[in-house]
Amino acid sequence: MSDPVDPSASAPATGHEQKRPLRILIGADTFAPDVNGAARFAERLAAGMVARGHEVHIVAPAASRRHGTWTERHEGELMTAHRLRSWRWYPHDWLRFALPWDIKRHSARILDEVKPDVVHSQSHLVTGFGLSYEAEKRGIRIVATNHLMPENMLEFTLIPKRLQNRLISWAWKTAKKTLSRAEAVTTPTQKAADFLEKYTGLTGVRAISCGIDAHMYTPDFTPRTANRIVFVGRVTGEKQIDVLIKAVSKLDPALDATLEIVGGGDQRKNLENLVQQLGLGDRVTFTGYVDDHELRAAYTRSTVLAMPSIAELQSIVTMEAMASGLPVVAANAMALPHLVHDGENGYLFEPGDADELAARLTDIFTMPEEQLVAMKRESLRLIEAHDIQRTLSTFESLYRGEAVTTTYAADDSDEPEVAASAPSER
Repeated sequence: MSDPVDPSASAPATGHEQKRPLRILIGADTFAPDVNGAARFAERLAAGMVARGHEVHIVAPAASRRHGTWTERHEGELMTAHRLRSWRWYPHDWLRFALPWDIKRHSARILDEVKPDVVHSQSHLVTGFGLSYEAEKRGIRIVATNHLMPENMLEFTLIPKRLQNRLISWAWKTAKKTLSRAEAVTTPTQKAADFLEKYTGLTGVRAISCGIDAHMYTPDFTPRTANRIVFVGRVTGEKQIDVLIKAVSKLDPALDATLEIVGGGDQRKNLENLVQQLGLGDRVTFTGYVDDHELRAAYTRSTVLAMPSIAELQSIVTMEAMASGLPVVAANAMALPHLVHDGENGYLFEPGDADELAARLTDIFTMPEEQLVAMKRESLRLIEAHDIQRTLSTFESLYRGEAVTTTYAADDSDEPEVAASAPSER
């Protein structure tokens, strides 16, 4: 780990010198080295803001028993991390959390030391709850982004099924209480924004893409020599990877299709058993977690991304695959239809339907090469709307209190049109 430095010493990026650099505090319940969409977004957001000349502080649970304040490097950029004492949640394969009753005390101390211009909460649960409560008391601007559906948390609890509906209702009420403290509430897609408004009663939730740096990914337009399916993500129940494995078992053996599952999670052993039961041991590979270089290589060598998940608020993985020039076969659920335009850059299938998923994969593997190339190019065209720099500019305006209007094109391409006006009053 690097010696402590002053993150504010970074030079501002070109085009941002005219405004005073901000001191930004990002609070998250999951952050690197955690591997999930929310953690990756928070990491990229933090690094992007440092690259623009802002001073960034991270408040998140410690990744081990070691806790305290130090400098960390993420995405090549230095930032100050305030790592809270954390505890392992054993129903989950890696999750660590800070104790709720400690959060207000730690939040008060950190906010008084850092004196940020803005607090950006990435979770309405533990860390975000404490930071938002204390920031409101101090008159600090609050921006909140929601990445979580309470229903998905229940998979990692030991709570009986009969009590889960009550817990979900309580969780949404808690979300409303915390998110109501924010001047701006965001979520990655319009679908997710509508969902959040429906279950919390909030209004004016903004849809802002998580964004990716598409230039980091490498499309391959050479004629395919194999039929390779890739899945990337947490190996957990809501991802419905079992549906994908069953679909692979239904493919014509003459296609000689293989499946690479990139990621780790609590369902890996169960899925490995399913693979053996279906006689797919020579066609399905579990790689576990990989580094960024290996991940990008996995996309490039694949023919298609399969995303059977029913719980994607945006799906950074799908965006990364599109930036790699892959067609995508995805469940017609949550935010995936915003990214996958049926028949254009891939296909949608009825969630949970292994037969339809197999049929759509077969369509990809048997289509003429020129049609496959057209789908690959359409993925690249659609992903242009999710440029990380556009996302950073939007959040930068929100941090400054500037009014930001984000709308979506009528074809659901998720291309935001952003207009900033004079600073609004808190």
